[in-house]
Amino acid sequence: MDKVTISTFQLFKMFPDQEAARVYLEARLWPKGATCPTCASRKRITTRKGGYYRCNACKLDFTVRTGTIFGRSHIPLHKWLYAMYLLLTARKGISSLQLSKEIGIRQASAWFLLHRLREACGNDLSVLHGIVEVDEAYIGGKEKNKHANRKALVGHGIRDKSTVIGMRERGGRTIAKPIENANAANLRTAIHTYISTGSTLHTDEHMGYHGLNGVLYTHKTVNHNKKEWVRGTVHTNSIESVWAVMKRGLHGVYHHASVKHLGRYVNEFTFRLNDGTVKRHTLDRLASFITATVGRRITYAELIA
Repeated sequence: MDKVTISTFQLFKMFPDQEAARVYLEARLWPKGATCPTCASRKRITTRKGGYYRCNACKLDFTVRTGTIFGRSHIPLHKWLYAMYLLLTARKGISSLQLSKEIGIRQASAWFLLHRLREACGNDLSVLHGIVEVDEAYIGGKEKNKHANRKALVGHGIRDKSTVIGMRERGGRTIAKPIENANAANLRTAIHTYISTGSTLHTDEHMGYHGLNGVLYTHKTVNHNKKEWVRGTVHTNSIESVWAVMKRGLHGVYHHASVKHLGRYVNEFTFRLNDGTVKRHTLDRLASFITATVGRRITYAELIA
């Protein structure tokens, strides 16, 4: 076995069927034994057939799926694990059409499955500190491909595009969130929410970042309008590399991300950078993904509402 990754063949040998996947998930989510998802009790649990359990404290019948993104899904658990593996190891993501062919389910089911996985990717409560690079990106169609009445007449063509703010700790984690627009109020709200005070911010010369240098943060900038990309240790190259991968994935793999679902797609890409980084062994990445599935369920009705 490779030091940092496993092949699909090795994954199939580890989880050849639903029972093997169930045992693995129970070991990851219940390291001290079956635990009731409602009352968190482990003392009065009765084991039943087929992976079912009964909590005699609150009279709940449950499985390892209960209270997770796997809840009420008819897709076998080993197919869920393979889908998680594919989402983690595909640097730019995997389309629902491709996933449906890989695991043998309908494309509509694969689309729903992927969005449930992305919902789990948003379970990150990190706060960044130290040197943090901050930048905004505009997600949407290319101007040259738009109809004439949809093209921006001036500026950088950001009309009708969605705005995403990205914050990357130098040598650390990345957080990215869609915002309504890149005005000073929205940018500062995101910065104050996700970056600890006392940190050093590296940004470009966007007007929305003006005035951040002071008591709460140290603010340093590079002027991209004057072709200044690096000044000493000051740059935004790390967060720019995040946008490069994200945009290639959104344009090349997914082709389109609606405003409604954009946040989940962004969460997917940041999860791969953080807990899904290739520097960690594949099984460690998979374990982090499984831990994130708890309490993050979304129904199909909520997804399409």
